[in-house]
Amino acid sequence: MNTWIAIAATVLGCYAVKVAGLLVPAGVLERPLVRRLAALLPVALLAALTAQQTFADGHTLVLDARAAGLGAAAVALVLRAPFLVVVGAAVLVTAGVRAIAG
Repeated sequence: MNTWIAIAATVLGCYAVKVAGLLVPAGVLERPLVRRLAALLPVALLAALTAQQTFADGHTLVLDARAAGLGAAAVALVLRAPFLVVVGAAVLVTAGVRAIAG
């Protein structure tokens, strides 16, 4: 039964956030600080998720093939490669390091 309570609380929380977003006055959304935060927040969240998935294994900090793949993707981004090339470079380097490491 505790699982259903958690699900219901999550549903209500998500709905409350949606309603709160609709109730924000338009003038608040047009402020430069709010617009800047809205533009930068998704990038920061994606970077945090990428770092967590790359360098963490449960509660342990790890440095393995995923870090090499992330490095290859970063180099491809600096070189302004297309998105599919960035992903392909990350995949190939990660697979290569895993194959070499055994």
